[in-house]
Amino acid sequence: MLLAGCASKAPEVATPTFAELAAQIWQAETTLRTPAPGNLTDMSMAGLAERQQQRLLLQQRLLAVDVTKLSEQEQIDHAILAYRLADEIDQYRFDAHFMPLTSESGFHTFLAMSFQRSVLRQADDYQLYLQRLAAIPGYMTQQTALMREGLARGITQPKVVLAGFEQSISSYIAVDAEQSVFFQPLQRKPDSLDEQQWQQFRQQAAELIRTQVNPAYQAFYNFMVADYLPGAREDIAASSLPNGSAFYQNRLEHYTTLQLTPAQVHQTGLAEVARIRAEMQQVIDSLGFEGSFADFINYLRTDPQFYPTSADELLRYAAWLSKRADAQLPRFFNLLPRTPYGVVEVPAEIAPKYTTGRYSGASRDDQAGFYWVNTYALNRRPLYEMEALTLHEAVPGHHLQISLAREQSELADFRRSFYTSAFGEGWGLYAEYLGLEMGFYQDPYSNFGRLTYEMWRAARLVVDTGMHTKGWTRQQAMDFLAENTALSMHNVQTEIDRYISWPAQALSYKLGELTIKRLRKQAEEQLADRFDIREFHAVVLGNGSVPLAVLEQQVERYIKQKQQQ
Repeated sequence: MLLAGCASKAPEVATPTFAELAAQIWQAETTLRTPAPGNLTDMSMAGLAERQQQRLLLQQRLLAVDVTKLSEQEQIDHAILAYRLADEIDQYRFDAHFMPLTSESGFHTFLAMSFQRSVLRQADDYQLYLQRLAAIPGYMTQQTALMREGLARGITQPKVVLAGFEQSISSYIAVDAEQSVFFQPLQRKPDSLDEQQWQQFRQQAAELIRTQVNPAYQAFYNFMVADYLPGAREDIAASSLPNGSAFYQNRLEHYTTLQLTPAQVHQTGLAEVARIRAEMQQVIDSLGFEGSFADFINYLRTDPQFYPTSADELLRYAAWLSKRADAQLPRFFNLLPRTPYGVVEVPAEIAPKYTTGRYSGASRDDQAGFYWVNTYALNRRPLYEMEALTLHEAVPGHHLQISLAREQSELADFRRSFYTSAFGEGWGLYAEYLGLEMGFYQDPYSNFGRLTYEMWRAARLVVDTGMHTKGWTRQQAMDFLAENTALSMHNVQTEIDRYISWPAQALSYKLGELTIKRLRKQAEEQLADRFDIREFHAVVLGNGSVPLAVLEQQVERYIKQKQQQ
C-alpha cells in the first residue's frame, strides 16, 4: 500500500507539432545519410539493414499524421518528406544497393567528386581529410562485396552497357600522387597553416594516395575486369531482374510522381513522337532540302559546318548563349537567384561515357553553380543543339530553378535541397520551349535542334518502356532514337545505355514538361487577359521542387485566387 501510494504518474510527454516532427524526421534522415566526421558511409550489409529499419520507423511516424489538419505549406512538407523516405526504403527493398553504378558513373566517381569538393581551411579540416582518405579502402571493399552479392543474385547492370567502364576507374589511379584528383584540395595553402604544417599534410596525403587510395581503385578495377564484366547479365530489361516488373513500376512512379502504367507512358510517347515529327518535317520543307528525313538527319550528322573545331569554341558558344538567356530573364520572372553560374567542361575522367551537358549546383552559398558542357569527341557535339541544351541546363532551366529553391530561406532545409526529376527535368524541358518566346531558335537548324531535343525526350517514353517492359532490344531502341532525332550516333548509344542502366528516370522529362504546359494552358484559358507569365512562373517555382500533384494543386489555387481578385 505504501509503495502504491507513493507511486507517481509517468510524466506526460507533449505531442510535437508537425513542424517539430518534420524537423526531427529530417534530422534523423540526415544523420542516416551523413557519416561521422573523418569517416565514409558504412556500406556493410548490417549497416544498410540498420538504416532501413530506422527509416521504416520514421515513415511510420510520418504516416500517422492526419494530413487534413495541416496547413498548406505543412502538407507540402509532409508530401516531400514522405516521398524522400519512400525512395530510400524502396531502393533497399528492391536491392538497388547491389548495383551501385550506371553506364555513366558509379560510387567510385561520386566518391572522388566528394573529395574534390572538400574545402580545407583549418588544421582540423586536414586531419579529417586524411582520415577520410585512409577510409577509402574499407569503403571500396564494402561496395565491391555488395556487387559480388549482386553477381550471385543476378542483380547487375547489363554487360552491354559497361563496355569501357573500367576506364572510369583507371582514370583515378594517378602515377604521381600530387596529380590525383584526391590531392586537389591540398593545392593551395590556407593562411591558418604555416609552411611546415602545410607541407606535412601534403606529404601525408600523397603517401595515403600512393599506399591506400590507388591500391583500392586498382583492386576495384581488377574486380570489374576479371569478375563483374564477365559475370554481368545479358538481358537489358529491368523486368528481367528479380521482382523486376514491380521494381520498374516503382521507379516509374518515383521518377514521374504520377500513377501511370508503362503501357500508358508508351502510348503517350508514340503520340508525341508523331506530333513532333510533323513539326520537324515542316522545318526541313522550309529549307528546301531535297531528300528524305533520314537524308536530312545524315546531313546534320556528317557536315562539318555543324560541329565545333575546338573545345574552346564550344565553351565560348555555350557561354555566349548563356548570357543571351540571362538578358531575357526579367521579361519572364519577377524573382531571380543571387547565385551565379559558370560554364565549364565535363571532367575528363567521365567525359567519354557522359551525356552532352549537365548542371552541377552549388552546395554552399559561397559557391557558384556550373553548366557542364561535354567537350569530348567534338565531332559528336552539334552546335545546332546548343541553344536548347543551354536553356535547359543553365537558365531559365536548372540553374534558375535549383538556385531559387536553395535561396528560399523560409522553407525548411529538406525543401530547399529537394529535387525530383518530374519537376526539375520537366522544368528544364519547359525552359527549352520557353526559348521560343525568348527570341531563340531564329535559325532553322537551331529550331530543328530544339525539336530534336523535344523528340529525344518523347522518344524516351517509347524506348525506355519498350526495353524494360516490352522486350525491345538495345539495337531496336537505338534505331528508333536514331531514326527520329538528329542526335549523333555516339549520343544515341550513350543515351540508350543510360536508359538501360537507370530504369524509368528518363520518363520524367517529357511527362513533367507536358504537365507544366498543360497547367499553363489551363491558367491562360481561365484567366484570359489577366494571365501574367511572371506570376505563373512564380507559382510554379515558388515552393521549390515538388511532386506534380502538389504543383497542380498550387496552380489551381492560384487560378482561383486570381479570379476572386
